[in-house]
Amino acid sequence: MGTQLEMKKIAIEFPGVRALSEVDFSVRSGTAHALVGANGAGKSTLMKVLSGAHVHYTGDIYLDGMKREIRSPKEAQGHGIQIVHQEVDTALIPYLTVGENVMLNDMVQNMGKKQLVNWKDLHNEANTILKDMNIEVSSKKLVKDLTLAQKQMVLIARAVSTQCKLLILDEPTAPLSHTETTELFRIVNELKLKGVGIIFISHRLPEIFEICEEITVMRNGERVTYRKMGDITQNEVVELMLGKTMDEQFPEVNAAIGDVVLEVKGLTDAGKIKDVSLHLKAGEVIGLAGLVGAGKTELCKVLFGHTSKRAGEVILKGRSLSLKSPHDAVKSGLALVPEERRKEGILIQESVTANLTSASIGKFCKTFSFVDRNAEKEAANDMIASLGIKTSSGEAKVENLSGGNQQKVAIGKWLIADADVYIFDEPTKGVDVGAKKDIFDLIAKLASNGKAIIYASSELSEIMGITNRTYVLYDGRTVIELQTNKTNEEELLFYSTGGK
Repeated sequence: MGTQLEMKKIAIEFPGVRALSEVDFSVRSGTAHALVGANGAGKSTLMKVLSGAHVHYTGDIYLDGMKREIRSPKEAQGHGIQIVHQEVDTALIPYLTVGENVMLNDMVQNMGKKQLVNWKDLHNEANTILKDMNIEVSSKKLVKDLTLAQKQMVLIARAVSTQCKLLILDEPTAPLSHTETTELFRIVNELKLKGVGIIFISHRLPEIFEICEEITVMRNGERVTYRKMGDITQNEVVELMLGKTMDEQFPEVNAAIGDVVLEVKGLTDAGKIKDVSLHLKAGEVIGLAGLVGAGKTELCKVLFGHTSKRAGEVILKGRSLSLKSPHDAVKSGLALVPEERRKEGILIQESVTANLTSASIGKFCKTFSFVDRNAEKEAANDMIASLGIKTSSGEAKVENLSGGNQQKVAIGKWLIADADVYIFDEPTKGVDVGAKKDIFDLIAKLASNGKAIIYASSELSEIMGITNRTYVLYDGRTVIELQTNKTNEEELLFYSTGGK
Protein backbone atom coordinates (compact mmCIF):
# COMPACT_ATOMS: atom_id res chain seq x y z
CA MET A 1 0.00 0.00 0.00
CA GLY A 2 1.39 3.40 -0.98
CA THR A 3 1.34 6.76 0.74
CA GLN A 4 -0.33 10.00 -0.33
CA LEU A 5 1.98 12.96 0.31
CA GLU A 6 1.11 16.63 0.76
CA MET A 7 3.66 19.34 1.60
CA LYS A 8 2.08 22.73 2.40
CA LYS A 9 3.75 26.16 2.56
CA ILE A 10 7.25 24.69 3.03
CA ALA A 11 9.81 27.47 3.61
CA ILE A 12 13.47 27.37 4.66
CA GLU A 13 16.32 29.86 4.93
CA PHE A 14 20.10 29.53 5.04
CA PRO A 15 22.50 32.35 5.93
CA GLY A 16 21.79 35.08 3.37
CA VAL A 17 19.54 32.89 1.20
CA ARG A 18 15.81 32.10 1.25
CA ALA A 19 15.93 28.70 -0.43
CA LEU A 20 12.19 27.87 -0.39
CA SER A 21 9.22 30.25 -0.24
CA GLU A 22 5.97 28.59 0.91
CA VAL A 23 6.10 25.72 -1.58
CA ASP A 24 3.15 23.34 -2.02
CA PHE A 25 3.88 19.87 -3.40
CA SER A 26 1.92 16.62 -3.50
CA VAL A 27 2.35 13.07 -4.80
CA ARG A 28 -0.30 10.39 -5.26
CA SER A 29 0.61 6.81 -4.41
CA GLY A 30 1.15 4.60 -7.45
CA THR A 31 2.24 7.51 -9.68
CA ALA A 32 5.49 9.12 -10.77
CA HIS A 33 5.65 12.89 -10.23
CA ALA A 34 8.35 14.91 -12.02
CA LEU A 35 10.02 17.68 -10.01
CA VAL A 36 11.97 20.00 -12.33
CA GLY A 37 13.64 23.39 -12.28
CA ALA A 38 16.91 25.08 -13.14
CA ASN A 39 19.89 24.45 -10.84
CA GLY A 40 19.27 26.38 -7.64
CA ALA A 41 15.47 26.34 -8.10
CA GLY A 42 15.01 24.52 -4.78
CA LYS A 43 14.19 20.96 -5.93
CA SER A 44 16.91 19.22 -3.92
CA THR A 45 16.27 21.46 -0.89
CA LEU A 46 12.57 20.52 -0.92
CA MET A 47 13.46 16.83 -1.11
CA LYS A 48 16.02 17.20 1.71
CA VAL A 49 13.19 18.59 3.87
CA LEU A 50 11.04 15.58 2.97
CA SER A 51 13.87 13.10 3.63
CA GLY A 52 14.71 14.66 7.02
CA ALA A 53 18.07 16.22 6.11
CA HIS A 54 16.94 19.84 6.72
CA VAL A 55 15.20 20.19 10.07
CA HIS A 56 14.66 23.97 10.41
CA TYR A 57 11.88 24.30 7.82
CA THR A 58 8.47 25.84 8.40
CA GLY A 59 5.24 24.50 6.91
CA ASP A 60 3.40 21.18 7.21
CA ILE A 61 3.84 17.67 5.84
CA TYR A 62 0.87 15.30 5.58
CA LEU A 63 1.03 11.57 4.88
CA ASP A 64 -2.31 9.93 4.09
CA GLY A 65 -4.05 13.00 5.53
CA MET A 66 -2.21 12.87 8.87
CA LYS A 67 0.18 15.67 9.83
CA ARG A 68 3.71 14.37 10.41
CA GLU A 69 6.86 15.93 11.84
CA ILE A 70 9.90 14.88 9.80
CA ARG A 71 13.01 16.26 11.50
CA SER A 72 15.54 13.49 10.85
CA PRO A 73 16.40 10.92 8.13
CA LYS A 74 15.40 8.17 10.58
CA GLU A 75 11.89 9.67 10.95
CA ALA A 76 11.55 9.93 7.16
CA GLN A 77 12.60 6.29 6.71
CA GLY A 78 10.18 5.29 9.46
CA HIS A 79 7.38 6.71 7.28
CA GLY A 80 8.65 4.73 4.26
CA ILE A 81 10.37 7.68 2.55
CA GLN A 82 13.63 6.77 0.78
CA ILE A 83 15.91 9.01 -1.32
CA VAL A 84 18.47 7.97 -3.93
CA HIS A 85 20.90 10.89 -4.15
CA GLN A 86 22.52 12.17 -7.33
CA GLU A 87 26.03 11.95 -5.86
CA VAL A 88 26.22 8.20 -5.30
CA ASP A 89 29.69 8.10 -3.72
CA THR A 90 28.55 10.04 -0.67
CA ALA A 91 25.71 7.56 -0.05
CA LEU A 92 27.65 4.29 -0.41
CA ILE A 93 30.46 2.86 1.72
CA PRO A 94 33.21 1.98 -0.79
CA TYR A 95 35.07 -0.63 1.28
CA LEU A 96 31.96 -2.65 2.10
CA THR A 97 30.53 -5.22 -0.31
CA VAL A 98 27.53 -4.68 -2.56
CA GLY A 99 25.46 -6.92 -0.29
CA GLU A 100 26.42 -4.99 2.85
CA ASN A 101 25.53 -1.69 1.14
CA VAL A 102 22.18 -3.02 -0.12
CA MET A 103 21.26 -4.37 3.33
CA LEU A 104 22.81 -1.45 5.26
CA ASN A 105 19.51 -0.12 6.67
CA ASP A 106 18.66 -3.60 7.94
CA MET A 107 22.08 -3.97 9.54
CA VAL A 108 21.82 -0.59 11.29
CA GLN A 109 18.29 -1.31 12.57
CA ASN A 110 19.37 -4.67 13.99
CA MET A 111 22.37 -3.25 15.83
CA GLY A 112 21.95 -3.92 19.51
CA LYS A 113 19.15 -6.44 18.93
CA LYS A 114 21.52 -9.21 17.92
CA GLN A 115 25.28 -9.26 18.15
CA LEU A 116 26.11 -11.49 15.17
CA VAL A 117 25.33 -10.93 11.49
CA ASN A 118 24.40 -14.01 9.47
CA TRP A 119 26.53 -13.18 6.44
CA LYS A 120 25.18 -16.04 4.33
CA ASP A 121 21.57 -14.87 4.83
CA LEU A 122 22.58 -11.25 4.20
CA HIS A 123 24.20 -12.06 0.84
CA ASN A 124 21.37 -14.42 -0.16
CA GLU A 125 18.81 -11.68 0.52
CA ALA A 126 20.88 -9.05 -1.30
CA ASN A 127 21.36 -11.37 -4.29
CA THR A 128 17.58 -11.97 -4.45
CA ILE A 129 16.93 -8.22 -4.57
CA LEU A 130 19.66 -7.68 -7.20
CA LYS A 131 18.33 -10.58 -9.29
CA ASP A 132 14.75 -9.24 -9.13
CA MET A 133 16.07 -5.92 -10.46
CA ASN A 134 18.20 -7.62 -13.17
CA ILE A 135 21.36 -6.09 -11.67
CA GLU A 136 24.18 -8.38 -12.76
CA VAL A 137 26.76 -7.80 -10.06
CA SER A 138 27.93 -10.10 -7.26
CA SER A 139 26.79 -9.17 -3.76
CA LYS A 140 30.35 -9.94 -2.57
CA LYS A 141 32.06 -7.41 -4.84
CA LEU A 142 33.44 -4.28 -3.16
CA VAL A 143 31.52 -1.11 -4.02
CA LYS A 144 34.79 0.75 -4.76
CA ASP A 145 35.30 -1.58 -7.76
CA LEU A 146 31.91 -0.81 -9.36
CA THR A 147 31.19 1.51 -12.26
CA LEU A 148 29.19 4.68 -11.60
CA ALA A 149 26.12 3.08 -13.21
CA GLN A 150 26.40 -0.03 -11.03
CA LYS A 151 26.71 2.13 -7.89
CA GLN A 152 23.49 3.94 -8.88
CA MET A 153 21.61 0.64 -9.25
CA VAL A 154 22.95 -0.58 -5.87
CA LEU A 155 21.56 2.56 -4.23
CA ILE A 156 18.16 1.96 -5.84
CA ALA A 157 18.30 -1.69 -4.72
CA ARG A 158 18.92 -0.52 -1.14
CA ALA A 159 15.87 1.78 -1.28
CA VAL A 160 13.68 -0.97 -2.75
CA SER A 161 14.86 -3.43 -0.06
CA THR A 162 13.22 -1.32 2.66
CA GLN A 163 9.65 -1.70 1.40
CA CYS A 164 9.54 2.05 0.75
CA LYS A 165 6.25 3.88 0.16
CA LEU A 166 7.71 7.07 -1.34
CA LEU A 167 10.88 6.86 -3.44
CA ILE A 168 12.78 10.05 -4.37
CA LEU A 169 15.05 9.60 -7.39
CA ASP A 170 17.44 12.55 -7.86
CA GLU A 171 18.92 12.50 -11.40
CA PRO A 172 18.76 8.68 -11.41
CA THR A 173 19.58 8.20 -15.11
CA ALA A 174 22.58 10.58 -15.29
CA PRO A 175 25.20 7.78 -15.10
CA LEU A 176 23.08 5.10 -16.83
CA SER A 177 23.29 3.75 -20.37
CA HIS A 178 20.18 3.51 -22.56
CA THR A 179 19.77 -0.18 -21.63
CA GLU A 180 20.20 0.53 -17.91
CA THR A 181 17.72 3.42 -18.12
CA THR A 182 15.16 1.08 -19.73
CA GLU A 183 15.74 -1.35 -16.87
CA LEU A 184 15.30 1.44 -14.29
CA PHE A 185 11.99 2.46 -15.91
CA ARG A 186 10.81 -1.17 -15.71
CA ILE A 187 11.55 -1.12 -11.96
CA VAL A 188 9.79 2.26 -11.54
CA ASN A 189 6.68 0.96 -13.32
CA GLU A 190 6.65 -2.17 -11.12
CA LEU A 191 6.93 -0.01 -7.99
CA LYS A 192 4.02 2.14 -9.19
CA LEU A 193 1.90 -1.00 -9.61
CA LYS A 194 2.72 -1.85 -5.96
CA GLY A 195 1.38 1.57 -4.90
CA VAL A 196 4.74 3.30 -4.35
CA GLY A 197 4.79 7.03 -5.06
CA ILE A 198 7.84 8.09 -7.11
CA ILE A 199 9.33 11.60 -7.12
CA PHE A 200 11.50 11.87 -10.23
CA ILE A 201 14.03 14.73 -10.46
CA SER A 202 15.70 14.98 -13.86
CA HIS A 203 16.96 17.45 -16.46
CA ARG A 204 16.28 14.92 -19.24
CA LEU A 205 12.82 16.05 -20.28
CA PRO A 206 12.04 13.22 -22.76
CA GLU A 207 12.45 10.72 -19.89
CA ILE A 208 10.12 12.71 -17.66
CA PHE A 209 7.43 12.69 -20.34
CA GLU A 210 7.92 8.93 -20.75
CA ILE A 211 7.74 7.85 -17.09
CA CYS A 212 5.73 10.49 -15.16
CA GLU A 213 2.02 11.29 -14.88
CA GLU A 214 2.33 14.71 -13.23
CA ILE A 215 4.88 17.52 -13.08
CA THR A 216 5.78 20.37 -10.72
CA VAL A 217 8.06 23.14 -12.01
CA MET A 218 10.10 25.25 -9.56
CA ARG A 219 12.01 28.48 -10.05
CA ASN A 220 13.94 30.58 -7.50
CA GLY A 221 12.64 28.62 -4.52
CA GLU A 222 8.97 28.82 -5.55
CA ARG A 223 6.50 26.51 -7.27
CA VAL A 224 5.56 28.08 -10.60
CA THR A 225 3.19 25.39 -11.88
CA TYR A 226 1.69 21.96 -11.34
CA ARG A 227 0.27 20.13 -14.38
CA LYS A 228 -0.78 16.73 -15.67
CA MET A 229 1.82 15.60 -18.23
CA GLY A 230 -0.76 15.55 -21.00
CA ASP A 231 -1.47 19.27 -20.46
CA ILE A 232 2.07 20.62 -21.05
CA THR A 233 4.81 20.43 -23.70
CA GLN A 234 8.58 20.10 -23.31
CA ASN A 235 9.11 23.63 -24.64
CA GLU A 236 6.62 25.02 -22.10
CA VAL A 237 8.47 23.20 -19.29
CA VAL A 238 11.81 24.74 -20.37
CA GLU A 239 10.32 28.23 -20.57
CA LEU A 240 8.71 27.88 -17.12
CA MET A 241 12.03 26.64 -15.67
CA LEU A 242 13.97 29.58 -17.09
CA GLY A 243 11.26 32.24 -16.83
CA LYS A 244 11.91 33.19 -20.45
CA THR A 245 11.69 31.74 -23.93
CA MET A 246 14.52 29.38 -24.88
CA ASP A 247 16.92 30.73 -27.49
CA GLU A 248 18.99 28.47 -29.70
CA GLN A 249 20.75 26.04 -27.34
CA PHE A 250 24.02 25.65 -29.23
CA PRO A 251 26.08 28.72 -30.19
CA GLU A 252 27.66 29.26 -33.59
CA VAL A 253 31.31 28.22 -33.32
CA ASN A 254 33.26 30.39 -35.76
CA ALA A 255 36.78 29.54 -34.62
CA ALA A 256 39.68 29.54 -37.07
CA ILE A 257 41.09 26.01 -37.12
CA GLY A 258 44.88 26.04 -36.68
CA ASP A 259 47.68 23.49 -36.55
CA VAL A 260 47.60 20.11 -34.80
CA VAL A 261 48.07 20.67 -31.05
CA LEU A 262 47.55 17.16 -29.70
CA GLU A 263 48.29 13.84 -31.38
CA VAL A 264 47.54 10.44 -29.85
CA LYS A 265 49.06 7.31 -31.43
CA GLY A 266 48.13 3.75 -30.45
CA LEU A 267 47.31 4.67 -26.85
CA THR A 268 46.64 1.68 -24.58
CA ASP A 269 46.20 1.63 -20.80
CA ALA A 270 46.18 -1.19 -18.24
CA GLY A 271 42.40 -1.57 -18.42
CA LYS A 272 39.82 -0.37 -20.92
CA ILE A 273 41.70 1.64 -23.57
CA LYS A 274 43.06 -0.25 -26.57
CA ASP A 275 45.08 1.24 -29.44
CA VAL A 276 43.36 4.66 -29.58
CA SER A 277 44.59 7.19 -32.16
CA LEU A 278 43.26 10.71 -32.70
CA HIS A 279 44.40 14.26 -33.38
CA LEU A 280 43.18 17.70 -32.29
CA LYS A 281 43.82 21.14 -33.80
CA ALA A 282 43.86 24.62 -32.26
CA GLY A 283 40.37 26.17 -32.28
CA GLU A 284 38.76 22.76 -32.79
CA VAL A 285 36.22 20.88 -30.68
CA ILE A 286 36.37 17.12 -31.17
CA GLY A 287 33.75 14.80 -29.73
CA LEU A 288 34.32 11.48 -27.98
CA ALA A 289 30.95 9.79 -28.50
CA GLY A 290 29.91 6.46 -27.04
CA LEU A 291 27.55 4.81 -24.62
CA VAL A 292 28.15 4.58 -20.87
CA GLY A 293 31.07 2.15 -20.41
CA ALA A 294 32.58 2.71 -23.87
CA GLY A 295 35.83 4.02 -22.38
CA LYS A 296 35.38 7.80 -22.73
CA THR A 297 36.19 8.54 -19.07
CA GLU A 298 39.12 6.10 -19.08
CA LEU A 299 40.56 7.78 -22.19
CA CYS A 300 40.20 11.24 -20.62
CA LYS A 301 41.99 10.03 -17.47
CA VAL A 302 44.93 8.43 -19.28
CA LEU A 303 45.36 11.58 -21.42
CA PHE A 304 45.49 13.62 -18.20
CA GLY A 305 48.03 11.36 -16.48
CA HIS A 306 45.47 10.16 -13.92
CA THR A 307 46.07 6.57 -15.06
CA SER A 308 49.21 5.32 -16.78
CA LYS A 309 49.58 4.21 -20.38
CA ARG A 310 50.99 0.81 -21.32
CA ALA A 311 51.69 1.63 -24.95
CA GLY A 312 51.38 4.42 -27.46
CA GLU A 313 52.39 8.06 -27.60
CA VAL A 314 50.81 11.40 -26.64
CA ILE A 315 52.33 14.36 -28.50
CA LEU A 316 51.53 17.94 -27.44
CA LYS A 317 52.74 20.76 -29.70
CA GLY A 318 55.33 18.45 -31.27
CA ARG A 319 56.71 17.21 -27.93
CA SER A 320 56.18 13.64 -26.75
CA LEU A 321 54.72 13.64 -23.22
CA SER A 322 55.60 11.27 -20.40
CA LEU A 323 52.81 11.96 -17.92
CA LYS A 324 53.34 10.36 -14.51
CA SER A 325 50.54 12.33 -12.81
CA PRO A 326 47.86 15.01 -13.35
CA HIS A 327 50.45 17.49 -12.02
CA ASP A 328 52.63 16.72 -15.06
CA ALA A 329 49.59 17.18 -17.33
CA VAL A 330 48.78 20.60 -15.85
CA LYS A 331 52.42 21.72 -16.25
CA SER A 332 52.28 20.58 -19.89
CA GLY A 333 49.15 22.66 -20.61
CA LEU A 334 46.33 20.10 -20.25
CA ALA A 335 43.12 20.60 -18.25
CA LEU A 336 40.44 18.05 -17.29
CA VAL A 337 36.89 18.75 -16.12
CA PRO A 338 36.01 15.24 -14.82
CA GLU A 339 32.68 13.43 -14.91
CA GLU A 340 32.46 12.95 -11.13
CA ARG A 341 32.90 16.61 -10.24
CA ARG A 342 32.24 16.33 -6.47
CA LYS A 343 34.77 13.50 -6.12
CA GLU A 344 37.47 14.61 -8.56
CA GLY A 345 36.79 18.11 -9.90
CA ILE A 346 36.26 20.29 -6.85
CA LEU A 347 37.26 20.56 -3.18
CA ILE A 348 33.77 20.31 -1.77
CA GLN A 349 34.58 21.63 1.73
CA GLU A 350 36.61 24.60 0.48
CA SER A 351 35.47 28.06 -0.62
CA VAL A 352 34.57 29.07 -4.16
CA THR A 353 37.70 31.26 -4.27
CA ALA A 354 40.01 28.45 -3.08
CA ASN A 355 38.58 26.14 -5.75
CA LEU A 356 38.84 28.65 -8.58
CA THR A 357 42.52 29.35 -7.87
CA SER A 358 43.53 25.79 -6.93
CA ALA A 359 44.96 24.88 -10.35
CA SER A 360 47.00 28.10 -10.64
CA ILE A 361 47.97 29.02 -7.08
CA GLY A 362 51.56 29.70 -8.22
CA LYS A 363 50.30 32.74 -10.12
CA PHE A 364 49.33 34.36 -6.83
CA CYS A 365 52.52 33.62 -4.89
CA LYS A 366 54.80 36.50 -3.91
CA THR A 367 58.28 36.43 -2.37
CA PHE A 368 58.96 33.42 -0.09
CA SER A 369 55.86 31.69 -1.57
CA PHE A 370 53.33 33.76 0.40
CA VAL A 371 49.97 33.89 -1.38
CA ASP A 372 48.75 37.34 -2.44
CA ARG A 373 45.22 36.96 -1.08
CA ASN A 374 43.98 40.20 -2.67
CA ALA A 375 45.13 39.14 -6.15
CA GLU A 376 43.64 35.66 -5.59
CA LYS A 377 40.30 37.13 -4.47
CA GLU A 378 40.20 39.57 -7.40
CA ALA A 379 40.83 36.78 -9.95
CA ALA A 380 38.18 34.59 -8.35
CA ASN A 381 35.60 37.41 -8.26
CA ASP A 382 36.27 38.17 -11.93
CA MET A 383 35.64 34.51 -12.80
CA ILE A 384 32.49 34.36 -10.63
CA ALA A 385 31.11 37.36 -12.57
CA SER A 386 32.33 36.08 -15.96
CA LEU A 387 30.71 32.63 -15.56
CA GLY A 388 27.62 33.86 -13.71
CA ILE A 389 28.32 31.58 -10.73
CA LYS A 390 25.42 32.00 -8.28
CA THR A 391 26.99 32.26 -4.82
CA SER A 392 26.52 34.56 -1.83
CA SER A 393 30.28 35.33 -1.96
CA GLY A 394 33.65 33.91 -2.95
CA GLU A 395 34.02 32.67 0.63
CA ALA A 396 30.93 30.42 0.44
CA LYS A 397 31.66 26.68 0.53
CA VAL A 398 31.30 24.91 -2.81
CA GLU A 399 29.17 22.16 -1.22
CA ASN A 400 26.38 24.72 -0.77
CA LEU A 401 26.18 25.54 -4.50
CA SER A 402 23.78 23.88 -6.94
CA GLY A 403 25.09 21.23 -9.36
CA GLY A 404 25.30 23.64 -12.29
CA ASN A 405 27.23 26.20 -10.28
CA GLN A 406 29.60 23.52 -8.94
CA GLN A 407 30.30 22.57 -12.54
CA LYS A 408 31.04 26.21 -13.43
CA VAL A 409 33.56 26.29 -10.56
CA ALA A 410 35.15 23.05 -11.86
CA ILE A 411 35.54 24.72 -15.28
CA GLY A 412 36.49 28.16 -13.97
CA LYS A 413 39.62 26.97 -12.19
CA TRP A 414 41.06 25.87 -15.54
CA LEU A 415 40.18 29.16 -17.21
CA ILE A 416 42.30 30.97 -14.63
CA ALA A 417 45.08 28.40 -15.19
CA ASP A 418 44.88 29.04 -18.99
CA ALA A 419 45.56 25.62 -20.56
CA ASP A 420 46.19 24.73 -24.24
CA VAL A 421 43.96 21.63 -24.34
CA TYR A 422 40.69 21.37 -22.41
CA ILE A 423 39.20 17.91 -21.81
CA PHE A 424 35.50 17.94 -20.82
CA ASP A 425 34.12 14.59 -19.58
CA GLU A 426 30.29 14.61 -19.49
CA PRO A 427 30.32 18.32 -18.50
CA THR A 428 26.52 18.79 -18.58
CA LYS A 429 25.65 15.76 -16.43
CA GLY A 430 23.10 16.83 -13.84
CA VAL A 431 22.92 20.49 -14.91
CA ASP A 432 19.83 22.29 -16.18
CA VAL A 433 19.15 23.69 -19.65
CA GLY A 434 20.22 27.21 -18.65
CA ALA A 435 23.58 26.08 -17.21
CA LYS A 436 24.09 23.79 -20.23
CA LYS A 437 23.78 26.77 -22.56
CA ASP A 438 26.33 28.68 -20.45
CA ILE A 439 28.76 25.74 -20.76
CA PHE A 440 28.26 25.51 -24.55
CA ASP A 441 28.84 29.27 -24.89
CA LEU A 442 32.00 28.93 -22.82
CA ILE A 443 33.34 26.12 -25.03
CA ALA A 444 32.62 28.17 -28.16
CA LYS A 445 34.52 31.09 -26.62
CA LEU A 446 37.51 28.87 -25.74
CA ALA A 447 37.61 27.56 -29.32
CA SER A 448 37.46 31.09 -30.76
CA ASN A 449 40.45 31.96 -28.52
CA GLY A 450 42.44 29.18 -30.21
CA LYS A 451 42.11 26.56 -27.47
CA ALA A 452 41.82 22.87 -28.44
CA ILE A 453 38.90 21.01 -26.85
CA ILE A 454 37.96 17.36 -26.32
CA TYR A 455 34.26 16.93 -25.51
CA ALA A 456 33.35 13.45 -24.21
CA SER A 457 29.63 12.74 -23.87
CA SER A 458 27.01 10.02 -24.20
CA GLU A 459 24.48 12.80 -25.05
CA LEU A 460 24.64 12.49 -28.85
CA SER A 461 22.60 15.68 -29.39
CA GLU A 462 25.35 17.62 -27.61
CA ILE A 463 28.08 15.97 -29.70
CA MET A 464 26.13 17.01 -32.81
CA GLY A 465 25.60 20.55 -31.54
CA ILE A 466 29.05 21.56 -30.32
CA THR A 467 31.80 19.59 -32.16
CA ASN A 468 33.70 19.83 -35.47
CA ARG A 469 34.75 16.19 -35.68
CA THR A 470 33.76 13.10 -33.68
CA TYR A 471 35.54 9.90 -32.71
CA VAL A 472 33.13 7.13 -31.72
CA LEU A 473 34.35 4.80 -28.95
CA TYR A 474 33.15 1.24 -28.49
CA ASP A 475 34.66 -1.17 -25.95
CA GLY A 476 37.71 1.05 -25.40
CA ARG A 477 38.56 1.54 -29.09
CA THR A 478 38.00 4.39 -31.55
CA VAL A 479 35.90 2.67 -34.21
CA ILE A 480 35.40 5.60 -36.61
CA GLU A 481 36.19 9.28 -37.14
CA LEU A 482 33.36 11.43 -38.58
CA GLN A 483 32.91 15.04 -39.70
CA THR A 484 30.10 16.11 -37.35
CA ASN A 485 28.28 18.22 -39.98
CA LYS A 486 28.22 15.19 -42.30
CA THR A 487 26.73 12.70 -39.83
CA ASN A 488 23.63 12.43 -37.59
CA GLU A 489 22.62 10.98 -34.22
CA GLU A 490 21.42 7.75 -35.84
CA GLU A 491 24.85 7.08 -37.39
CA LEU A 492 26.63 7.95 -34.12
CA LEU A 493 24.33 5.55 -32.24
CA PHE A 494 24.90 2.83 -34.85
CA TYR A 495 28.67 2.90 -34.30
CA SER A 496 28.28 3.44 -30.52
CA THR A 497 26.40 0.14 -30.24
CA GLY A 498 29.08 -1.80 -32.12
CA GLY A 499 27.74 -1.41 -35.67
CA LYS A 500 30.24 -1.94 -38.49
